[in-house]
Amino acid sequence: MSSPLRRLRPLLFAAAAWPCLAIAADAALPVTEMTAWRRDLHQHPELGGQETRTAQKIADHLRTLGLEPRTGLAHTGVVAVLKGAKPGPRIALRADMDGLPVTEETGLPFASKATTTYRGQPVGVMHACGHDMHVAILMGVAQALVARRDTLAGEVMFVFQPSEEGPAEPGAPFGAKMMLDEGVWKDFTPDAVFGLHVWAGLHTGQIGFRSGPSLASADEWLLTVRGRQTHGSRPWDGVDPITIGAQILLGTQSMIARQVNIASTPVVLTAGQFNAGVRFNIIPDQAQLVGTLRTFDPAVREDVIARFRRTAEDFAHAGGGSAELQVNANAPATINDPALARRVTPSLQKAVGRDNVIEMPLVTVAEDFSQFANVAPGAYFFVGTTPAGQDPATMPINHSPKYAPDEDALEVGARAMLQVALDYLEAGAAVR
Repeated sequence: MSSPLRRLRPLLFAAAAWPCLAIAADAALPVTEMTAWRRDLHQHPELGGQETRTAQKIADHLRTLGLEPRTGLAHTGVVAVLKGAKPGPRIALRADMDGLPVTEETGLPFASKATTTYRGQPVGVMHACGHDMHVAILMGVAQALVARRDTLAGEVMFVFQPSEEGPAEPGAPFGAKMMLDEGVWKDFTPDAVFGLHVWAGLHTGQIGFRSGPSLASADEWLLTVRGRQTHGSRPWDGVDPITIGAQILLGTQSMIARQVNIASTPVVLTAGQFNAGVRFNIIPDQAQLVGTLRTFDPAVREDVIARFRRTAEDFAHAGGGSAELQVNANAPATINDPALARRVTPSLQKAVGRDNVIEMPLVTVAEDFSQFANVAPGAYFFVGTTPAGQDPATMPINHSPKYAPDEDALEVGARAMLQVALDYLEAGAAVR
């Protein structure tokens, strides 16, 4: 099947159209190797904080390039710095490494058969969010940049980050925050940081990008509802925390719809777990709900949390029980620095063609890339993975057990990241 990438190759290699494009086109990307790396990583996924094999593969590759990787950051993170021959800016390029507790259903010949225990439950492990693609892309970009070391202006830090999907145990910090807390940028503060994510919502060959708020913040919340245990046949003798919990959950949705200006900024409040009781005929004394809150504005986030807490306490009080809400901030919203976005957009257009850079809508998924972008100006873009002739709206999406990104997106993502890096370094060196 002909892919959009193959149709775009005249654009990708038409260096005469854009002078800077020649820089990227001359820096050959190891596409065959990237595909092999991706398949190996896909077949051997590891959960957050457990990416030991993945880290070893990355570190070994960086050493073959003549770099000196630093390992063990945030348990399994890997970083390395490439110093160009000429003075220039410092940039960081980041890729996340971890898989998900998902049992793969793609049917691929290199499908994962890995299993492990996650929070007390036996689970399959899969690269269901495409982090295998991200690692392979950054390994390829590193190789292409090392090949240009003698003409490179500035320094590049390659950041391979663990635990983007979260730690094995709730409440522990995610990978980006851990790396920053452990001093990943103590001696290397970048002028800009860049990241990408493969995305089933776009066709292969397309790049999605927007200036300003891009991805939502992510809070993990735990709601504990306390009642009074009694026989299931005599609910009036106790206080039913399950009924109260259900009322609170429905009440939060009414609260979002009627008390929050969601026409101004999106808000999503979702429960993913509702746990209570041990037996069919016993009303328990406690119920717990666990979920996520997604917002784009810090003030709106604080307001929604306050309204959530009040809603929970009021419903619980009305039912004769009590409620306690705990909120753990996993990642702030990802905001693409507007000044940096103005520089990045032309580079993305050079890489894939002006018409193939799509202005992304706000996306309510979250990414702890935002932790890095809160320290240095950041730019984060999406790389389409749906093949030509297929509808992104009907394709298995990220986190699905059937998510199977088009491998042609490896070259698209690598060329885009490489173009962004080279253009930024060249422009920064020119003004020094």
